[in-house]
Amino acid sequence: MSAHDVLLAMLPEHLLLAGILLLIGFEVLSLELKSVAALAVAVVLAATAAAFWLAATGYEGAPFAEQFSVAPAGSAGKAIVLALAVPVLLMARDDFERDHRFHALLLSSLYGFCLLLSADSFLTLFLGIEMMSLPVYVLVLLGFRRPESAEAALKYLVLSGAASAMFLMGAALLYGGSGSLALSAFADALGAPGPMAMAAVVLVVIAFFLKAAVVPFHAWAPDAYEGATLPVTAYMATVIKAGVLLAAVRLFAAAPLTGAMVGLVAVLPLVSIVWGNLAAMRQGSFRRMIAYSSIAHAGYLFYALLGAAPGRFQAILFYVLAYGLMNILALACIPGGADDASRDRLDNLKGLFHRAPFAAVMIGIAMLSLAGIPPFPGFVAKFLIFKNVMAAGYTTYAVLGLIGSYLGIYFYLRVIQHLFMSPQEPTAGQAPPSRAALGAAILCLIPVIAVAVFPGWVIDRL
Repeated sequence: MSAHDVLLAMLPEHLLLAGILLLIGFEVLSLELKSVAALAVAVVLAATAAAFWLAATGYEGAPFAEQFSVAPAGSAGKAIVLALAVPVLLMARDDFERDHRFHALLLSSLYGFCLLLSADSFLTLFLGIEMMSLPVYVLVLLGFRRPESAEAALKYLVLSGAASAMFLMGAALLYGGSGSLALSAFADALGAPGPMAMAAVVLVVIAFFLKAAVVPFHAWAPDAYEGATLPVTAYMATVIKAGVLLAAVRLFAAAPLTGAMVGLVAVLPLVSIVWGNLAAMRQGSFRRMIAYSSIAHAGYLFYALLGAAPGRFQAILFYVLAYGLMNILALACIPGGADDASRDRLDNLKGLFHRAPFAAVMIGIAMLSLAGIPPFPGFVAKFLIFKNVMAAGYTTYAVLGLIGSYLGIYFYLRVIQHLFMSPQEPTAGQAPPSRAALGAAILCLIPVIAVAVFPGWVIDRL
């Protein structure tokens, strides 16, 4: 391909790279920048617009044959997840308004995410996963609001490193058996006989389970979510989760699941759904509750792999959109406070409707949607997942998954009880959500309404 084609195909990535270089340049040269956050938001918006344009025009290309290719579906995925990063950046203005390091790391992580959706080989896929994950270890520590942050970052680093090692071992076995590092080798190994192919597939799938915090590989998530600042927690719960799941869909491609792989991809996500919802009931920390909620939602997302191949990417992308909007909406509206640990307590939400009605309503909408209550987007997202699972013939797994999802209604409704049905609590040390956080909430609310009112229109365009 010509230089022009390479530039066009990788336009979102090039815009992110330009933003990273600008931020590093300003830091190295000690140049004053009025608003680092504004520059980062502008860069991400430009990358989002470029990805939307590539998807809308149906652009396809392979600037690096068998390593990196661009297709409309992948560009749509990039556009949606990059757009979710914009309210996260708005939330971060309170803590990291002039911090070059935070914004450079976050843009680097987004760059890695974009590589995932265009990867055609295990080399590019691994590079994307690591570029997406490595900056997040530092982001967990960067805010450092409580002593547990260091432990949380270390736990995330060690377990994520173990996932990377398993992924590389699986890729090595696939290469040994097939002589190829193309992603198609994984799809071929799904139906291949022999212990080497099976071991390779299991290692790669478990690596994705670890990255997505699927039970029993979930131990890092509650500590990392609780130890990080709110914007970093929102980023991990949305962009990182989306990257892992969309990469898994690209890896499985159009290959149907058969035999023992059905059990692996169904049973552990089912356990994750049940355990995540049960464990969330006992949490006194809002961020730990969101962590266990994300563990359950990772189970729903992996369930999509049971469905027919043509609908997998669409179902997961719609779920990522709905789930991401709801998590950011909830986290953006948490009341402020000087003490991060006390701010995070669920009890601080008691009577919030009397003190900050808009914030309480936004958190309430997010909780109802995450619980899957109609007509909110979360209901449509779960319906799409389970419809595809049943259409593929796995009715028993679909029914068990639905039963497991009902367990989550309790702790979501408990939050709503705190917000609207509890007497007003003393507000010592508390402050209403900042303007930046409320701006992020409003930015999420607009697409939430669109997805809730016109879900079919949104689904048809994914």
